[in-house]
This record gives sequence, structure tokens and C-alpha cells, in this order.
Amino acid sequence: MLTKSSPISTQLNLFHSELFSQLDVKDPLIQLANTINWTVFDNAFEQHYSQNNGRLSKPIRLMVGLLLLKQLENLSDERVV
Repeated sequence: MLTKSSPISTQLNLFHSELFSQLDVKDPLIQLANTINWTVFDNAFEQHYSQNNGRLSKPIRLMVGLLLLKQLENLSDERVV
């Protein structure tokens, strides 16, 4: 089953402040993530997932983000994870 990508996460850390507020918004990877239209990837990969069969997938944004990071930083599969 497909898990849709979510917009900028409001994930809380141990001290209950937003994780995103602790990051440097000038970081090139954060700027890249903010410019990518993630719904394009959701729509493109949606056809490859069943609606109500099997375990929930990881978000498409996570999978595409890891592939981008792997290519940009020339990392192995093990290192990118």
C-alpha cells in the first residue's frame, strides 16, 4: 500500500520543539528539498502500489530523497541509509 509523501514534517524531538526549526534553511540539501515538487513523484509511482494489499510502504519522498542523496554524494546503498 502506498504511503503518500507529506509536506515539511512537523516532527517533534525529545524536547517537543519542531525539528525543522533546528535546521539551517540555507543548507543546499534543504533548499533542494524545498524546490522539488514531491507530488509529481507520488503520482508517478502510485501506479506501482496496490490500494489495499500488503504492508504500508515507506513514503515516496523518503525513497526518492535517498536516491538523490546517494547520487549527489556518491554513496553506496549502505552508506546512504
